[in-house]
Formats: sequence, C-alpha cells, structure tokens
Amino acid sequence: MSMSRRQVVTGLGALAAGSMTFPTPAEALTRTDGLPAARRADDETFWNGVARQFQVTPDFVNLENGYYGIMPEPVRRAYHRNVDHLNERNSHLLRNVYKPAADVVRGRLAALLGVTRDEIALTRGGTEALQNLIAGYNRLRPGDEVMYADLDYHSGQYVMNWLPSRRGVQVVRFVIPEPATRQAVLDTYDRALRDHPKVRLLLLSHMNNRTGLVTPVREIMAMAREHGVDVIVDAAHSWGQLDFTLPDLDADFAVFSLHKWMGAPLGSGFLYIRDGRLADIDPCYIDETYPVSDIRSRVHSGTMNVAPFLTVDAALDFHESLGAQAKQARLRHLRDRWVRQARELGVQVLTPDEPDAYGAITAFRLTGRTSKADNEAIAQDLMTRHRIFTVARSGMTGGDAVRVTPALYTTADDVDRLAAALRDLVIRFPPR
Repeated sequence: MSMSRRQVVTGLGALAAGSMTFPTPAEALTRTDGLPAARRADDETFWNGVARQFQVTPDFVNLENGYYGIMPEPVRRAYHRNVDHLNERNSHLLRNVYKPAADVVRGRLAALLGVTRDEIALTRGGTEALQNLIAGYNRLRPGDEVMYADLDYHSGQYVMNWLPSRRGVQVVRFVIPEPATRQAVLDTYDRALRDHPKVRLLLLSHMNNRTGLVTPVREIMAMAREHGVDVIVDAAHSWGQLDFTLPDLDADFAVFSLHKWMGAPLGSGFLYIRDGRLADIDPCYIDETYPVSDIRSRVHSGTMNVAPFLTVDAALDFHESLGAQAKQARLRHLRDRWVRQARELGVQVLTPDEPDAYGAITAFRLTGRTSKADNEAIAQDLMTRHRIFTVARSGMTGGDAVRVTPALYTTADDVDRLAAALRDLVIRFPPR
C-alpha cells in the first residue's frame, strides 16, 4: 500500500502544530525570498513539525540512529497495514500480488537513483547485498589480491577475509589517516593501488559506519579502473542521508540499505549491478528461480517477510516529500552544531569539516582515550548521567571512539544537550 505525496505532506502539516496551518515541506523550504533548501536547515519550526512525525521515547535522547533509522508515522502505519494484509491474504498475496508489487518498488528505486529496474535486486538489507556481491564476484584467480580499508564495514571485511579459502587470493588491508581530509583519502587510495598491483577487487565505503567519513567515490573509481581493479561500493549509510544518484558515483557494483536513512521497515535493502556486468557476479547458490540473465538470480532469501518491501513506496513518498537535498542539509546542520562546540573543548572529531566529506554520522574521541573500555565507559556515562544514547565504535587504527548520529527528528536542543555533556566528559575523563 502506498501513500501519495499529498497524503504525506498533509500528515506533516496536521501533526506539526495542532490546529495551526503548517506549511508543506515545499512551502517551508522555499520561501518568498527564494532561498534554496540548503539554507533552510536551521528552520526549527519546520523541523520540529517533521520531528512530530516520529514516535520516539521521551526517556532519553537517541543519538544512535546509524544502526536503524526508524519509520516516520505514515510509514509505520502503512507497514502495520501491510503486515495485516499479508496475514489476511496469506499465500495468495505471496504468489499473486507480491512479485509485481516488488517490480514496481524496484522501478521506483531505480528511477530515484538514475538507473534501470533490471539493474536492481531487492535484499533483506545492505549486509546481505554486500555478502552476495563479494562472494559472487567471479573474476578472481589464485594469486590475485583483494583490498579494503580499516574503516570499511566489518561484515564486508569478514567476507573479504573469507575469499582466500574460496578463491585462493590474498587480502590487503590499509589505513585511512587521521585526521582525514579529502586529499589525504585520495592520496591513500592512490598509494594503496600503486603499491599493490595484484589487487583485482576493492571494497569501498561511500560513508563508513565507524566515523562517518565520506569518500570521493567517483575519483577513486577512476583510479581503480586505471589499475584494472573492480570496486564494490558500500552505500548502505549514504543513500537517504546524502543527495546523490548512482551516475554521480560511476559505480559498477553497489549495495544499499532502506531501513537506515530511507525510513523503511527493518529487513529491506537492495544491490545494484551495472548493465553489462551481471556475468561477473555468480548466481546465488546457483539458484534456478530466475534465469542467469536476471539480476534477481543473484539473491535468494527463501520465503521472506514481504511486508517491509510492500512499505517501501510509503517510505519513498516521505523521503520525496522532504527531498534529499533538504535532508542532507538538515543532518549536516545538526552535526555541525555539536561538532563546532566539541572542537572548542579540544575534543577530537574524526570527520573533517570539508562539505563533501561528512553527513550526520560523526565519531569523537577524548584525548588519550583510545581503548575499547574507555569509549564504552564514555558512552555509558553519557547515557546514565545525561540520558543521551550513543555507541562506542572499534576498528579504527587510531583507536576506538564514540559515534554520534542525529536523525530527522533530532532537535537543536538535543545536540546542544550533547555539547553540554561533553563539557562534563572532558573533566570526568581527563587525558591519559
């Protein structure tokens, strides 16, 4: 079941201010002075109205939205209807309704990303998509190398680490420098590709889930092609948080999540294989449900809960009612607001302030506090003393850190509360 954009916008206005007429997203973000959406990121009246479209607990401030981006109310209600409908219609829905409905969803995702429906296959999340692409990539030969960075997603690293036993290859791991800059990232990938001429496959995070650093994918893709290296782009965190299409990345293979920044129900994502590259990914378990010429043969999940996929239309309605540009601007604004205050306190921020190098996700580290135990204690202190939920992150060569991720329902007051808590933390956790 899908809502029209008008229904989403009407819901935003109705919940925003009670009986007061509330502007639609388009009206609120394009005022009579003609300022673009990016200049409306600090319009707290509007964004407080958006925030009221989400049911969140008042028990704490949730700044750990990178794990799961909850559904806004119109999407949650659509999901409940779809669960009920699936339960009522049973196998009839699965056998007669779902497949054509899924094709409609694939087509809409493709249109938003600037590709074709036949280049997209639905998965139960970004991780499943990543596993299928890495495991299915069939151009590796014994003696080849595969490569990833320390900041790449741990599940992706695990599959790359499994390839030696499956394909007879060697694994190369390299380190993104701290503090990162766009040029330093480009230089690091250039050096890694030059130093390892046997590399044939590279895992590349558009936005990593550890520090939130955004990499210049298009430029790295060009470098990799010069060296004969294929790239699998992990865009699970970036799509819906950043404003881009697949042609902007120039990727041949990519993975996406729908339950992080698109607000779809848990258990929804998809993979992308550029037209002409399908033969380079093996069918999943040699499944014969679809012909090998169909991208859907690269995913086999058995009988799934299809309600999340039937709800993707509603999630995309909500996304489009706001627009990717406005979402990106708002999330960066919230991140900038607390980061600016953190830097004034001497807190180490692990993403740069270059506009194209970050989104909502950012990690911080207190001076000398690099251990897992330190950062778990800091995250716990934020929760117990300040009622702010964050998460400790590991895997960075420079040491552990605490990740902070605001969402569309996060307010300016919420991130100011974090900044105030950081003032307390630098006293309670002095440098070692």
